[in-house]
Amino acid sequence: MELKEDHEKITLSEDTESEETEEREKWDKKAESILSMLGFCVGLGNIWRFPYLCMRNGGGAFLIPFLFFLFFCGLPLYTLEVTVGQFSGKGIVKVWDVCPIFRGVGFGISILSTISCSYYIIIISWTTFYLINSFKSPLPWTLCLEDWNTPFCRKKNHGPAGESVNGTQYNVTSSGYSNTSITLRNQSELFSTPEEEFWQGEVLHLSGGLESIGQIQWHLALCFLAAWVMVYLCLVKGVKTVGKVVYVTATLPYILLLVILIRGLTLPGSLDGVLFYITPDFERLKDGKVWAEAAIQIFYSSGIVWGALITMASYNKFHNKCLRDCYALVLAGEGTSIFGGFVVFSVLGYMAHENGVSIEKVVKSGPGLGFIAYPEALAKLPLPNLWAVLFFIMLLTVGLDSTFGTIEPVFTALSDSFRMWRKRRALLTALFSAVCFLVGLIMCTEGGMYVFQLIDWYSAAIAVPLFGFLECIAFGWIYGAEMFSRDVMMMTGQGIPPLIRICWCFITPTILLIIMIVTLNSYVPPEYGSYKYPPWAQVFGWFVAVIPLIPIPVFAYREIKIANGRTYMEKLKNSLRPNDQWGPNHTEERKRYKGENREYTGSLLENIVVNVTGKDIS
Repeated sequence: MELKEDHEKITLSEDTESEETEEREKWDKKAESILSMLGFCVGLGNIWRFPYLCMRNGGGAFLIPFLFFLFFCGLPLYTLEVTVGQFSGKGIVKVWDVCPIFRGVGFGISILSTISCSYYIIIISWTTFYLINSFKSPLPWTLCLEDWNTPFCRKKNHGPAGESVNGTQYNVTSSGYSNTSITLRNQSELFSTPEEEFWQGEVLHLSGGLESIGQIQWHLALCFLAAWVMVYLCLVKGVKTVGKVVYVTATLPYILLLVILIRGLTLPGSLDGVLFYITPDFERLKDGKVWAEAAIQIFYSSGIVWGALITMASYNKFHNKCLRDCYALVLAGEGTSIFGGFVVFSVLGYMAHENGVSIEKVVKSGPGLGFIAYPEALAKLPLPNLWAVLFFIMLLTVGLDSTFGTIEPVFTALSDSFRMWRKRRALLTALFSAVCFLVGLIMCTEGGMYVFQLIDWYSAAIAVPLFGFLECIAFGWIYGAEMFSRDVMMMTGQGIPPLIRICWCFITPTILLIIMIVTLNSYVPPEYGSYKYPPWAQVFGWFVAVIPLIPIPVFAYREIKIANGRTYMEKLKNSLRPNDQWGPNHTEERKRYKGENREYTGSLLENIVVNVTGKDIS
């Protein structure tokens, strides 16, 4: 009788697991999975941050530390997250069934993603506003006599009498807006460019600082609403809609980048820009900050630790050969960064040639490149409206792809944790979008740029490397690299290569620990132009940085408390072990997995060698 009851219980458990597996959505085609992960990795960090860092940190020499961190930090973590997601078929919260004490990492990533998407979409709204204005002729950011202009407005290469100018940077405050970058044309006259005045005065209506946050700019608020509507429509049915949208959003940027590069290389001065970009300055490699910036850039350009890779891979078919996908996607994503540099500097070289200044004078990073320097360069091309439309469509698609990958982990975490939301995806998407829209409206005010800069400065500074460090510890040592390699062997027929295991266990966590120490040691308060953030704003910034970390101790305490065991040590040990919900996202393989003897035997040294290399020395 007892045996029969036990058998019934086991059958019920397996049916429940099978039901969960069947309910999990899957990509219709492998191409959808590949394009979704590629689209997330190829974000604005590849287009407007990497080329600037490369130029500032030794040109082609910057590729040495960048490739070092790519292969010893980026690739191992990328491989870990994709294989974990595909094997378990779980999102960023439930995947921690493998080591419940770290479940707070999943909730922390969810919080970080929510914070990030709330301010990331403001970039899409700026892009939308520029795209709309790209259909006006002449382009409005080329004009100096509009309502938003100040008496200081001059084109860079033309003064009142057509004199050339020298490009020395200063700051001035005018009645229209503050902290405006302007240029000394000669010993007595100052000016700012129409592109800068359009950005600061018309798009942002920039105030004097956080102390004067100002009114909502309704043109930005409407673009912000339009951006959230686009995101809602693309995410409303989960992978069924995202999988179709990425055929456009993930491929179109490459086509447009190639078109802009071909056009850029035909312009005078473009070759100078390309040579400036790739010419190595090996002396810069002696500077530790160069290596630190290369390490941090990996997180921006590969998409690791943000939860998107685990989530997107969880929709893969169980036996998908994901290891080779990981290697190809990492190379494709970082190759896009390098390719994007050629696109940017070919046009900036032309821009420097036209203005008669050195390339350093026209190079900007982030929004300064996307919304000041590049629009200025596009305005100088034949058919400027055409090139402006193509450029901002490219930025829009890149931004949307990154947003999909940022938000989807949050939805998956909610639907995995609260199954009622699985059948109410449209309502969940609508509620999330509405809340984020209302919270993000503060960045549509006159002081919104200061809020954007503050959150961008602090939000991921500590959380991202810490989450990556804990992933390595959990899967490299607590669950074990050898144990997980067996899981991957079951899934793909190929185990984890020894070099990747060594990275998980030693090299990658060491690099992440150093990044955290360097980040804290080299901390400087944020600035925007000449505006220095007050102490209370810095305190708020650190609060934003700490919020994603709070779930780690909270859920560690909870998991220890609910774990099996009578003593504290028994509960602690059980909270470090996989629970009954951990296993393959495949019904038949799950049965085989449950029947295996997965305990380590032998001495501590023997177990360490097996864990790292996969070779038994006993």
